[in-house]
This record gives sequence, structure tokens and C-alpha cells, in this order.
Amino acid sequence: MISVALVGCAHIHIPGFIKMLQKRTDVKTKCVWDHDPARAGKRAEELGASVVADVCEVWRDREIQAVIVCSETDRHESLVTAAAGAGKHLFVEKPLGIAAKDAWAMADAVGRAGVKFQTGYMTRGRPAVLFLRDHVRAGTFGKITRVRGSNCHSGAMRGLFDSEWRWMADAQQAGCGAFGDLGTHSLDILLWLFGEVDAVIATLDNGTARYPDCDETGEAIIRFKNGIIGTLAAAWDDVANPVQYLISGTEAHAAIINDQVYFTCGKLDLDGKEPVNPEQLPQGWPHAFELFLDAIVGKDVPLIGVREAAYRSAVMEAMYESARRNQWTKPTVVGGQA
Repeated sequence: MISVALVGCAHIHIPGFIKMLQKRTDVKTKCVWDHDPARAGKRAEELGASVVADVCEVWRDREIQAVIVCSETDRHESLVTAAAGAGKHLFVEKPLGIAAKDAWAMADAVGRAGVKFQTGYMTRGRPAVLFLRDHVRAGTFGKITRVRGSNCHSGAMRGLFDSEWRWMADAQQAGCGAFGDLGTHSLDILLWLFGEVDAVIATLDNGTARYPDCDETGEAIIRFKNGIIGTLAAAWDDVANPVQYLISGTEAHAAIINDQVYFTCGKLDLDGKEPVNPEQLPQGWPHAFELFLDAIVGKDVPLIGVREAAYRSAVMEAMYESARRNQWTKPTVVGGQA
């Protein structure tokens, strides 16, 4: 049985993570810490765990082998560097950093500690995305010229961040608004499939203006180092988001529409008029959080590297900076390639 600690309970994904933890028989949550004692108490009760008043108790406890950091983003750096220094494996909710500087500092700390790391990019393991990955790697598309990722929902219209999760609509605490919150998932896929970027330019807007402290919608153009042109959309102001990904190449075209893959490829005799049979898609992966729990109990599973996570924070920071300056901006990279 592996003992873990929950450090910070602020993130909107916490209820789902708690349900996953409750189902595990090989992992137990020993204690919970949050700067808000009431919030810590609520989550500790759900997990049958104790509450610690001082987070340093977590770092000192040798029984605790892993830490789950779901605090406000502006608290990540101090918590992650301390946990890594104490030799704890780390799950850290996305985005890793407020910006590039703190993200790369965390990456350095985790790298020095040599602990296992995972972050909350759960879309990598979807069968439709894995299908695209396999064909990108196989060269099925020929020369890829243009790609697109879109991740939007109606959170602002539904008042999703009006109460318990209000901090996520405060750019000072979250480091971003809707574009960074949702866009980082699609950005992860684009970078995972197509590599590093040369420069980006974005435009952001307050949308419905329900949340005046952050952006609610945005769009970016990405110039990849390999010459591919990419676009990224993300918002809390959309009633639907049917087309999640597009890949256009000289020999094939693919679109993920409502989680179904439409694939046009003459060599494979596919015209894209009907979705790919789900039985022809790769088997999906467990949720990113489940993969972390599997990893700490000794299973060989795919995890997201901490430098990958830091690079996504750096690219997103460049997008926000480009929107402020209205000019192409290069991401800040520390210590070589991500």
C-alpha cells in the first residue's frame, strides 16, 4: 500500500480525483493540507484522511511517498520544490506554472530529485488522439502543412467559476483565464504531435465579461520549428465545440469531430465521409491521474515529463505576452530542449 498526501484542494478537478482515490485498494491518502482549513477538512473527510495544519509535516513524513498538488497555480512553485526536495513523487495539476520562470524552476527541482512526475493532460490517452498520433508518426499525412486544436465550453455562461472555483477566473492566482485553462490541453496535443514552436501570436478577449479579472476567449497562431502552421482556440463562451482537431497534409487529412475521427487518405482508400470505425482506433489510456497512481505502485505506464509540462507553460506565457504586445513572441526555454 502506497501512502500519498493531498496538498492543496483548490482545483476544479479535485472531486473527480477523490473518486478515483476512493476506488483504489493499492493507494491510501494519509493526510490533506490546504491553506484553507475548512477546504482541507472537507476533502480529508471524503478520503478518510487526517488534516495537517503545517504542510512541512507532509515533507517530513517518510511514509508518504507521493504528493498530489491541486492548489491555486500561484502556490505551485513553493509546494512542488519543497515536495521534490523531500523526495516525494509528484502529480501537479495543469498548468504547471504561472509563467515560464516558475515552471522551469519546478522542472529543475523535480529533475534534480529524480522523482516521478505527472500532470493533468488527460486528452493524450483518448483513442481518437492516439489514432492521429500513430498516423503522424507513420508519415501517413505526407508533408503536414496546417493543424488546429480547439477546446471550448460554456463555463462562463453557466457561471462555473462563480463560487467555489472563483480563483480560476482570477489571473493573478491562476496565471491565465479561459485561454490558458482550456487551451493548455489542446496545446499539449499539438506540441506532442508536432514538436517545438518558433513563435506565436494570439488575441484574447473578455467575451461575456462575466469574469472581469481574466480572458474568457482567445485564438492563437503557432509557427512550429518544422514549418507547420498551427492555430489554437479556447474559451469559456462557446455553446459547442464540435471540431476538436484538424490535421492537413499533402497525402491525408484528419478531423476529430464530436470525438469521432474523419480521415481522408487516398493510399488507404478512405474518403472521410464517414467516421473511422471505433474498433479501428487504438485502445485508450486511463486518465492521467490514474496513470500517476499506477506509476507510483510500480506499473510501467506513460507519463508526461516535467520539462514537457514546463514548456507548455512557457509557450502559453508567450501567447499571453503576444496578445499584450500584438506581435510574434518566442517562448522562454531554459536548459535546452523540452
